Amino acid sequence: MRFQPTPVAVGLASLLLSLQLQAQQTNDSAKAKADAQALEKVVITGIRASTEASLNAKRDAAANVEVITAVDVGKMPDKNLADSLQRLPGVAVRTDYDEAEKVAMRGTNPDMTLILFNGHTVSGGDWYISDQTSSSRSTSLSLMPSSVLNAATVYKTSQANILDGGLAGTVNVTTRKPLDEKQRFGGLVSVGGVYADLPDKTSPQLNASLNWKSADDRLGIIGQVFAEKRYVRRDSASRFAYGASSGWDVINTATMKGITDASLAGSGYTAADLNGVRLPGSMSTEFVEGVRDRKGGMFSAQWRPTQNVDLGITAFQSKMNSDNFGRLTAGAMYSMLVGKAEPFGAITATSQNTSSNGQQVFASIKNPVIAEETTIYGDKIKVLRGGTIAFAPGTTPQYIGNSEGFFRSGASASSGFLDLDAKLKLSNELTVKGLFSSTRGVGETDQDRGITFARYGTGITFALQGVNEAPTWAYQGAGDGTKPVRNADGSGYSLIARATPTHYKTVDRENSLSLDAEYLQNNGVFQSMEFGARYADHHRDHRRWQPAMKSSAVAAPDPSLAVGYPGDFGADLGSGFENTGFYYPREVLRSFYDGQTKTTTPEFERRVAAEIEMRERQGALYLQQNLETADGKWSGNVGLRYARTVVDAQIATPVPTGLCQRIEPGKAVVPCAAFPTAIVTAGDGAAYYDGAPWNANTGTIYYKVPTHKVFDHILPSFNLRWQLAPAWIARLGLSRTLGRQNYNIYGAGFTSQTCTAQGCQVNGPNAQLEPMTADNTDLSLGWYYAKRSAVVLSLFDSRLRNYAKTGAVRQDGVTVDLLDNQNVVHTYAINTTTNQSARIQGAELSWEQPIWGGFGFQSNLSYADTKVEDGRPLPGASRKSANLVGYFETDTFSIRLAWNYRSAYVNSTTAPAPTANSQGLSVVQGITMPTAPTIQAPVTNVALSVNYTVLPGLELSFSGTNLTNPARGQYRYSELEPQKVDSSGRQYYVEARYKF
Repeated sequence: MRFQPTPVAVGLASLLLSLQLQAQQTNDSAKAKADAQALEKVVITGIRASTEASLNAKRDAAANVEVITAVDVGKMPDKNLADSLQRLPGVAVRTDYDEAEKVAMRGTNPDMTLILFNGHTVSGGDWYISDQTSSSRSTSLSLMPSSVLNAATVYKTSQANILDGGLAGTVNVTTRKPLDEKQRFGGLVSVGGVYADLPDKTSPQLNASLNWKSADDRLGIIGQVFAEKRYVRRDSASRFAYGASSGWDVINTATMKGITDASLAGSGYTAADLNGVRLPGSMSTEFVEGVRDRKGGMFSAQWRPTQNVDLGITAFQSKMNSDNFGRLTAGAMYSMLVGKAEPFGAITATSQNTSSNGQQVFASIKNPVIAEETTIYGDKIKVLRGGTIAFAPGTTPQYIGNSEGFFRSGASASSGFLDLDAKLKLSNELTVKGLFSSTRGVGETDQDRGITFARYGTGITFALQGVNEAPTWAYQGAGDGTKPVRNADGSGYSLIARATPTHYKTVDRENSLSLDAEYLQNNGVFQSMEFGARYADHHRDHRRWQPAMKSSAVAAPDPSLAVGYPGDFGADLGSGFENTGFYYPREVLRSFYDGQTKTTTPEFERRVAAEIEMRERQGALYLQQNLETADGKWSGNVGLRYARTVVDAQIATPVPTGLCQRIEPGKAVVPCAAFPTAIVTAGDGAAYYDGAPWNANTGTIYYKVPTHKVFDHILPSFNLRWQLAPAWIARLGLSRTLGRQNYNIYGAGFTSQTCTAQGCQVNGPNAQLEPMTADNTDLSLGWYYAKRSAVVLSLFDSRLRNYAKTGAVRQDGVTVDLLDNQNVVHTYAINTTTNQSARIQGAELSWEQPIWGGFGFQSNLSYADTKVEDGRPLPGASRKSANLVGYFETDTFSIRLAWNYRSAYVNSTTAPAPTANSQGLSVVQGITMPTAPTIQAPVTNVALSVNYTVLPGLELSFSGTNLTNPARGQYRYSELEPQKVDSSGRQYYVEARYKF
């Protein structure tokens, strides 16, 4: 790719060069002034001083920033960094169960926010399977307890000296420096416990840190450990089910032959009236239990042999064990209506039909309740809100749903980094910094295993309620829902599958080196020149393994070992719905599977088709001129950053059928002559049963196709701060920011390789898809009218380019050369991701104010309007968010009550597959619309923190999170189409903290 600088970039480069030629030496007073303005030099002494210091840092910074400190966090019920960040204007979080996890900024999804620790990226793992496999760039902060924080700076406007990659914004978290500690020797020990009311379990919490520094302030160390365990549970009601019954569809009387004028007699409707009406495909419940067992620590050492040399090392490691056990009891109303009895919900022409007395039977709809909705796209359509889906009287029990239980043991996530940093003052004018960082994160599930039953009955009656309340429903003629048995009349449950255990592992790692320099000047408004370089080598590797099963026979544990759902299941979701279910306990499933699998080889257990194998090298150069007038009324910076991204991926590609033979485990490896790079040792799910002859020609064999792409970007930035009056600060920020595409966009495998007379095509990733860029404008006006008091209004506009539009769409000029089944090379057009433009405009308003006698409040409102070229909503983007914190504080007592609100947003994965049908169209009642996304309904939450100083250094703390226990609802085209609602309960923490 040939680099072509833009006119803006050329102009800024010329300006910076002229500024550099004018730069001269400065005196020590200018250096002291620059140091005083550095955000890292904020000194915190108590919560009120902390609030004042955070506001001062925000007021004095050249860019539009938010700052939170360790003291801010210590007075709040925040258990990880995402909890803390969600209270800032323009910041929203994605919550899993009851804990904030991933951070989004200004109406974007978490992939567009860059999270840094001490100025470098941090590799992190994900604990849940869907996140482990998605290969998203978003950083999970569930591994980062709030106690590791010294300060966090949120950059809403970019500047050249900030690491590239934060399309919407950048969060830089700094950890404590030993020589910045006030005491020569000190520490903090926090011991407590947490009670989670839904699982009804208590678990311990421990945090401890020690710091020491020498009498001459030249050597210091800090050590910290943490161990925090919490049990979680989630109760849900949803539309999730197997096959076509999952989610929503439309009524079609041509295939749903039980819906007739006669069956609707007395309802006021004819069959024609129901055609095209939106239909919930199922009524289901989900019962999930898990644990968050987080342990880790941090070590930091700092040596300052002279005043001009500062050396440091920081190491951090955190691992969270998160075993989770999910159970699903699902209906299959859609399958019932189309007369299909395939127990995994398939409805193709060859799928198993219902049968009663040798005849295919179709369920009908009795007593339909139909409402008109206005979709998110503004169209008016009809939706079925209630009724009875049932077979005719006398019909024998038919397939009406499923029950499954999947235990994911060995689920964990880990994250760690090692930093080596150096700061050298070469002269009064020139300071050089170096940082080497190595980081590694792992997300792993040792075994995902479970068994599935089909359920048989005669009908389901349902009525949808509000989006945050479970529907009412009941199964008919389906037997006892708490026992996995099939009755003599055909009702009840029948075992249909035991899943092959699957091992998932995603490893994300990076080594980086950055060199930064600052040259102080003495030339009017020119304060200092910053310049530097960075190189990072990033690897992303996702793998799956499946052991071989001993037999094809489907078996199940003894039915008497099954247990029922707890009696309080779904109590927070409403009433009147079928809340019974059964499952086999963890120990039963573990023991059962130990006898079902056998040992082969690690190579045979590989699932090559699911692998992602990528290397991404990032390089950058930057130059930034810092500006300030003598009176301090004008300040800012102007800069350029050049970023290069080199992407290399190994794409899993199927070998044409019949050209290669798979190698039996333990046998000598014979390479495939037609495809020497074919991975013939991997099983990829091929059967290998005891006593069965080996078949070398079953299944699909894969080989890896390399892709290589280089992307260059010039990122200009300009920030201007203007003190209009002593208490009034105005800012202007202009920048171009960069956001790299998710890993699976470049690394997912090729599938559906075909050739016709019109040419060859294949589904797969788009190696030519450019990284995203955004041209950003930010205007803000702040009134800092008193200590700890400010009103700040910000307006922003971002124009996005190369925003990924996923879906298997043939792209002109996007091709790959592959071999066909005749061993001939053809050029294949790739059905893959394309790009489009998007725009985000919005406003933020914050107000902090002490009132009287220790009372005060902090508040903010944010609004973001997003527009995507194809008219679909931007995933993860909330239009509105708000925070209100009321507090009362004295020297010995403090109480804070925090209210948080986030409006609706698209709750799809942040890393959809490049060929996923997320861009499909649906025709509903003659209206062609984009297929409905899953939308998270608005949610409000309340948290409380109370702190009391018993003795000097000894503090007792009580806090509660999720206090209103909000039901978190999801919907599709409108709130009249509820998709899911869940509840996770409240959490109460008691801690004793001793500081010495």
